[in-house]
Amino acid sequence: MILADVVIAPEQMPPAPGSSPVGTIIAVVLGVGLVVLLLLVARKMLSKPGAAVPPPALPKQTVVEPVLETKPPPKVELPPSEAEAKAKAEAEARRAEAERLKAERAALEKDSAEAQALKEKEEALKKDAYRAQKQAEAEEKERKKREREEAERLALEEKKRAEEAALEAKRQAEAAERAKVEAQAGATLAAGLAKTKSEGFMAKLNGLFGGGPKVIDEKVLGELEEVLFTADIGVRTASRLVELAREKAKSKELDSAEKLKGVIRREVEQIVSLKANTALGGGGPPHVIMVVGVNGAGKTTTIGKLASKAKAEGKKVVVGAGDTFRAAAAEQLDVWAERSGAELVKGKDEADPASVVFDAIKRGIEVGADLVLADTAGRLHTKANLMEELKKVKRVAEKALPGAPHEVLLVLDSTMGQNAIAQAKEFRDAVGVTSIALTKLDGTAKGGVIIGICDELKVPVAWAGVGEKVADLRKFDAKEFVEALFE
Repeated sequence: MILADVVIAPEQMPPAPGSSPVGTIIAVVLGVGLVVLLLLVARKMLSKPGAAVPPPALPKQTVVEPVLETKPPPKVELPPSEAEAKAKAEAEARRAEAERLKAERAALEKDSAEAQALKEKEEALKKDAYRAQKQAEAEEKERKKREREEAERLALEEKKRAEEAALEAKRQAEAAERAKVEAQAGATLAAGLAKTKSEGFMAKLNGLFGGGPKVIDEKVLGELEEVLFTADIGVRTASRLVELAREKAKSKELDSAEKLKGVIRREVEQIVSLKANTALGGGGPPHVIMVVGVNGAGKTTTIGKLASKAKAEGKKVVVGAGDTFRAAAAEQLDVWAERSGAELVKGKDEADPASVVFDAIKRGIEVGADLVLADTAGRLHTKANLMEELKKVKRVAEKALPGAPHEVLLVLDSTMGQNAIAQAKEFRDAVGVTSIALTKLDGTAKGGVIIGICDELKVPVAWAGVGEKVADLRKFDAKEFVEALFE
C-alpha cells in the first residue's frame, strides 16, 4: 500500500456542510501537517528498506573538573643598579674602542710598513711587560723573605727578653730565699762551739796556756798529755799532738806556752782542712746523696735542711724516704718536703728500702731533678746484717743511675764524743763514707770530736749543725773552726 495514493488535495476536499471560514482554515492546516508527516515517514522507509531504525543514542556525559582560578604572579621590575649600569657602560665603551681599533687597523693595513712597526713595538712592549712582571715577582719574593726574617728576628728577641726576664725573676726569687734563710740564721760556728770552748778540752787547754809565761818543760808536756787524752779527740790524735809538742820542745823551738799553743793550733787546722763537697751537685744529673747514720743522730732533719738549701739555690730536689722501718721518718720527711718545695717519693711501711731509693732516683731522672737525697734506715753500726742492707741500697742506686750514689753522707751526733768516731769507722768500711755532717754541736762540749774524725778516718766534715733553723746547718770551714776554738 502506497500512502501517496490516498493523499487528497485540500482543495478537492468537499467542505463540510454548515462549516464556518475559521473551521475551514483549521481543517486546511491540519491536513497540510498530516501530509508532511506522511512524507517524512515514507522517506525514511524508502532510504533503508527492511532495516530497523535503531533508537537514537544518548550523548555521553562529560565530567567537568572544577577549574581553580589562579592569578598570574606579579611582575617585579627593579631599576638597574649603579654597578650594573657602570658595567654596561664599560662594556659598551670597550666595544666602541674595539671598533675604533678595528677601523684603525683596517686603515693601517694600507700601509704595511707602519703596521709592521706597530706590531714589533707591541711585541717589544709585551716582552718588557713580562720582564717587568718577573722582576716584580722576584722583588715581592725577596720582600716576603725579608719580612719572614725580620719577624723571626723579632720573635727571637722577644723570646730572649722573656727568658732573661724569667731568669732575672728566678735570680731575684733565689736571692730573696737566700736572704730569708740567712735572716733566719741565728748561730755561727763559734756560737755552736761555745760549750766546747768554755767547758770542753779547749777550756783545759786554755787554762794550761794561760797565766804568766811558762817554760816548756816535761811537767808542762805532761799536763798537755793529760788534757788531750781526756778530750774527745781520740787517743790516736791526742798522741800525735803530744809527740809533736815533745819534738818541738826538744829542738828548742818552744820557749813559751803561747808558742806551744800556736803549734797545736796549726796542727789542728792542718788535720781538719780536708776538702769536702758542699755544692750539693757535681754528679749525674741528678746528683745523688745517700744519707746514712744511726737513729737519733738527726739524719731526717739534716736531709730536710739540705733540701731547703738546694731549693733556695734554684735546684729541683727529690727526696727518697728509704727509712721504711721507722714510721715517723716518712712523716717527718713529708713535712720537710712540703716546707722546702721538694718532691717526696715514699713506699709502704716496712717496704724494701732499696726499692724506694731506686724509685726516687728514677723519678729524679724523669722530672729532670738536680739533686736526689736518699734517706736510709737508722741502723746500729754493731749489727752486721743491717749494715749489709745499706750495702744493698748502694748497689741498687748504682743500677738506677750508673755512678750513683755520688756521695755517701754520714750524719753523726757530736754529743756521742769518741763513740761517734767508732760509728764513722763502721759506716766508712761498709758503704764508703765520703763526707760527714756533725749535728748538735751547739748542745755539747765534745766538739773536739771533729779533730779525731778527720785525723783517724781522713773523711772530711762537710756540714756542722749549730741550731734548729735551716741556716744553722752550716758549711764546715776549717779556718773558722780553728778560730772559734783557739781565739
